[in-house]
Amino acid sequence: MVLTELTATEFTRFSDYFSTHSFYQTEYYASVMQNQGFESVFLGIINEKKQIVAATLVLIDKAHNFKYAYAPRGFLLDYSHFELFQFFTKEIRKYLGKRNVIAIKLNPYILRYTHEPWKHLTRKDSNYDKIFDSFKKLGYRHLGYNHFFEALKPRYEAIIDLEIPEYQLFQNICKKFRTKIRGAERNGISIHIGTVEDLHYLYLQTKKKYPRDLRYFEDCYRYFQKENKIDFYYAKLNTAEYLKVITKKYHLQEETCLKLTQKLTNSKDSTREKYLNQKIASDKLFDQYQKELIYATNLLRNYPDGIVLASTLMIRNYKEVYLLMDGYDFQYKKFNAKHYLLWELCKKYKREGFFKFNLGGMTNPDLQKNPYKGLNLFKTGFHAAIMEYMGDMEFITNNALYFMYRNSLPFRNILKK
Repeated sequence: MVLTELTATEFTRFSDYFSTHSFYQTEYYASVMQNQGFESVFLGIINEKKQIVAATLVLIDKAHNFKYAYAPRGFLLDYSHFELFQFFTKEIRKYLGKRNVIAIKLNPYILRYTHEPWKHLTRKDSNYDKIFDSFKKLGYRHLGYNHFFEALKPRYEAIIDLEIPEYQLFQNICKKFRTKIRGAERNGISIHIGTVEDLHYLYLQTKKKYPRDLRYFEDCYRYFQKENKIDFYYAKLNTAEYLKVITKKYHLQEETCLKLTQKLTNSKDSTREKYLNQKIASDKLFDQYQKELIYATNLLRNYPDGIVLASTLMIRNYKEVYLLMDGYDFQYKKFNAKHYLLWELCKKYKREGFFKFNLGGMTNPDLQKNPYKGLNLFKTGFHAAIMEYMGDMEFITNNALYFMYRNSLPFRNILKK
């Protein structure tokens, strides 16, 4: 067997038939990251029959004169095949070491636990300990079971099972979310498919929480769109329709208040308290609708063409769709557009034959104190199972340079400040 550089076509042909897929291990993602300043190379192991038996995309970053490599979501190989894993590791070390790359980091799709919050059930993968031991035997350094987003890629992901009837898919969503979804639809929110020109909506909604720039989203769209592997959707409020909805509610409540006023006027002592309480509650609701009517009128005046409230960039990866990035306009949070958008996408992708809807990263579900608790509750509210992975592994490929790198950390931290 021998390690060799692969063409993008050779790598794609192999990855198409590999059992565990990740869009991070594709030629499209390689092109995206090249535009973000990374060098990329496809490497593979060729056996005696001239067949590719293992491969990986390697991204190389250069910072402060040190080269550091990444294999996003791990190598494409059977980790339970120890001899192949051992050979691949040895050859990767030689290849990168000669190119003065100090180490390679990977965060493979090695499942540790599956959490099902609605059942209060956690299951450990039967192969995990064996594979983890293989990494340790080969000299990989585990960077810890992080709880939040410290790793290269999220250690926890939320995944919705789409292989159930559509009605059950909706019933599995928590009651509170189902109410929000129905309300969003009634208020005049509709879902639209966007183009690369519309990605600024997503950027504006995420720029405060995500380090990538608009060009990153545009590159993702352009490269993955070549094979129809990406979708951009946004939820838009029809301000004219919303005003109609609120106007109707306002007038209906106005009629209710008038009827209760008549009943209260004509009531006897025995029923007066009942009607008085009803009138007080009705008046409060009427006041609320009056304020909403003013709010809706102003929205239509200021945004006659509607308002984009939420958006999402989706990657199609074989039978799974992956939420690459999503956002919403916080000042219009009450419309629950993000809930409605994700539900509509669940229906769409299920009807297209996808098996899984990956909602992306989340944090440790077992922590009592968690600053990302809201994020976790949102994703599990859609009846998503939580996949807990191994986390980051680091493998040193050039000992001398890595020693210099580690000893320069305090200096580089000063530079960052």
